[in-house]
Amino acid sequence: MDRMRLPGAGEPLHTRFLSGGTQNEIYEIRRGEHRSALRIPPVNAPADRDKGIVREWRIIEALDRTDVPHTPAVAVCTDTAVLGRTFYLMGFVEGWSPMEYGKVWPAPFDADLRARTGLAYRLAEGIALLSNVDWRGVGLHDLGRPDGFHERQVDRWTGFFERIKGRELDGMHAATTWLRTHRPLDFIPGVMHGDYQFANVMFRDGAPATLAAIVDWEMGTVGDPKLDLAWMLQDWPEDTSGPEAAAGYVDLTGMPSRTRLAEHYAEVSGRQVDDLDYYLVLAKWKLAIVLEQGFQRAGDDVKLQSFGPIVPQLMRSAAELAETSEYR
Repeated sequence: MDRMRLPGAGEPLHTRFLSGGTQNEIYEIRRGEHRSALRIPPVNAPADRDKGIVREWRIIEALDRTDVPHTPAVAVCTDTAVLGRTFYLMGFVEGWSPMEYGKVWPAPFDADLRARTGLAYRLAEGIALLSNVDWRGVGLHDLGRPDGFHERQVDRWTGFFERIKGRELDGMHAATTWLRTHRPLDFIPGVMHGDYQFANVMFRDGAPATLAAIVDWEMGTVGDPKLDLAWMLQDWPEDTSGPEAAAGYVDLTGMPSRTRLAEHYAEVSGRQVDDLDYYLVLAKWKLAIVLEQGFQRAGDDVKLQSFGPIVPQLMRSAAELAETSEYR
């Protein structure tokens, strides 16, 4: 930190573990008045996670020159002699994550449904702003390969499924065939988050709802940003007044409908969403394959075992939407 001329030289260093899993650990770092968060792979994470950390760093550093809510870039260290792994420091963001509260929103969003709608609109606005980033201008020209993006999606994930395959999934052939024959003729490339949902954002305290930061950029790339929208909406109900709205990992009761959020995204981003069905089918299909990997290696892990019945439901949902969609 002294080499990077960060504030707090000579002050005692205080650390606090914030969260962590198999991919990354996050610590609060305090030194005098300087407060940041350190993101680092755990010791036993695969070696390529160090490259992933640098990739994440590139994205948040590039976003410093945009209006996308994110954690500010502070410093990166690729010298593994320091902490054993590549890591970076990002600005500490005051606020809260929906994952802290489970299915109960913090006040005032627990009781005030009108205030709660703002959470959904701010969520949609986050990727709308991200989609409009001048990715070449901010130095992300080599982050991904937008040419052939949709062709690669289907080929890559069907190949991946064949490698992990432990059972047949009803509807997969129908959904895969539909995706191959209904690819968008054209799209406007942009920065994608890759796993966009309430689990990967933070909000400021209190109302009105304010998006503080989009976090966890390990899946970030340059591709088709409308897949982020579909990822966010793939299990979002049209009717948020019924029991279906509370069925997921957060309670969507009282929030705008899926159609209204797609319209809001279009208004903010300037992108048309007439072909949203294609992206919804792709999102459901892809998520089913991702979760199937977890289920196939679940062992005694109860959480991964729970994916067992979810995966077939997702794949059937993708096939049913493909069969009934008016998108041609």
